[in-house]
This record gives sequence, structure tokens and C-alpha cells, in this order.
Amino acid sequence: MEENRLDRFEKMLTAVHEEYEAILSGMEKMKTEGKVKTVTYQQMLSRKMMYQNILSLYQIYGLTEEKEV
Repeated sequence: MEENRLDRFEKMLTAVHEEYEAILSGMEKMKTEGKVKTVTYQQMLSRKMMYQNILSLYQIYGLTEEKEV
């Protein structure tokens, strides 16, 4: 059972990283297009902060490497 739990944790961590990177690239694209004042950009900024907080919690509890965020 513990192995299964660890596998699920690793999948979640990978998904959080992938989503965080997708958000960052989407925001960068919108910046280059001059769309930083749009609602979509603001929503992405909010999601970025949420995912940063999740990754920070993983760091605080020693579950990831220091340079994750």
C-alpha cells in the first residue's frame, strides 16, 4: 500500500510541475503579445501563485529539491 501511495504522490508532483510550467509559458506568451491586463492573464497569475504555494509546501516538508519553485 505504501508503494502505491508513493506512486500517487509522484504522479501528483509531476502534474503540479507540468501545470506550473504550462502556466509560465502561457503567461510569457501573453506578455510578448502585450496582453498582461487581460482577465485571462490575471487568472493565470492567480493559478501560478497557487501552484507556487503548493510547490513551496513540498519544499518546506522536505519532499522536493530546494530549486523546485
